[in-house]
Amino acid sequence: MSVEIKWLGHASFRIAGAEAVAYIDPWKLDSAPHDADIVVVSHSHYDHFSPDDIEKVAKDDTAIIAPGDVVASLRTASAVTPGDNMTIKGVTVEAVAAYNVGKAYHPRGNQWIGVVLTIDSKRVYYAGDTDFIPEMEELQEVDVALLPVGGTYTLNAAEAARACKAIGCKSAVPYHWGDIVGSASDAEQFVTETDCQGKLLHPGQAMTV
Repeated sequence: MSVEIKWLGHASFRIAGAEAVAYIDPWKLDSAPHDADIVVVSHSHYDHFSPDDIEKVAKDDTAIIAPGDVVASLRTASAVTPGDNMTIKGVTVEAVAAYNVGKAYHPRGNQWIGVVLTIDSKRVYYAGDTDFIPEMEELQEVDVALLPVGGTYTLNAAEAARACKAIGCKSAVPYHWGDIVGSASDAEQFVTETDCQGKLLHPGQAMTV
């Protein structure tokens, strides 16, 4: 079965399989579909954790997965740290490390997360706000890597291309460009330099794996 990955802009994605829909870091959404089975929040910065946008996608039985500092601000959510995993409506959710090296924006000690979703046998890695970290080399059988490319707070385009090689992913999509930091040229550079199949999406566009 195929899985649809839609970039909603900045660092937000909708990932849909046959039986479940997951959102990652919903922000600045134009509509309120209330179709999420799972919402993953990577960390507490405002452009990743937006209660208003979570409300737009959530329904009565939506499972919200997030680090502890995010969960403290929500009524119903499950706190995770890197290394935790769970299965929700047939989707395996693996929390993985995401942090800066030599920068103070996303400290490792905060235990903020990226995530690997296994949905309809496809493994999708969302890196979160991170630099190129050793834990990326431990990831296995990644079909699609979603990687920040804007620099300053995260990987830049060249670093994200190097990360693809370490991850061994089959294809990759750049994000964290076009809003706050990062430009179209960063995304284009990444697609050119990565040795996997780079896919450049614009907000609202989707790919199928």
